Amino acid sequence: MAKMIFVNLPVTDLARATAFYEAVGAEKNPQFSDGTASCMVFSETIHAMLLTHDKFRQFTPKAIANAKETSEVLICLSADSRDDVDDIVGKAKAAGGTIDPGPKQDYGFMYGRSFEDPDGHIWEVMWMDMAAAQEAMSSSPEQVGA
Repeated sequence: MAKMIFVNLPVTDLARATAFYEAVGAEKNPQFSDGTASCMVFSETIHAMLLTHDKFRQFTPKAIANAKETSEVLICLSADSRDDVDDIVGKAKAAGGTIDPGPKQDYGFMYGRSFEDPDGHIWEVMWMDMAAAQEAMSSSPEQVGA
C-alpha cells in the first residue's frame, strides 16, 4: 500500500476554507468531515485536513501559528504540466487566494508557482520533466537551489 500524507491545517473559517480547497481541485470526503474538520482529497495519497482552531488544539499543546505572519511550512503539490501549474494557481486566485507570494521558478525542466490560502498557508505547485531534471542536475547541480 502506498504511503499517504494528511496535512493538518488550522483554519479560522471552516466553510470558507473548504470552498477554497474545492475551488483549487480538492474534493471533500464527507466520511472524515464534520462541523470541526473537512478532509480535502487531492489524490489517493494526499489529503489536507482543515481543522477549526478548537479541533486543532486537541492535537497539540503548542500555540497555533498565524500563517499570515509566520512561516510554518511550505507544502508542494506536483502538477502534470506547466499549464496545470498556471491553472491551479489561477483557480486559487479566483477563489480568493493570494498568488505568487514567492517568486515563480522556471528552470526549463522545472516550473513552479505558489499561492496562499485565506488563512495564509502557502502551497507551491510544481511541474518537472524528470529526465531533463536528472540530466541538468548531473551536469550542473548548483543550478537549482535546495
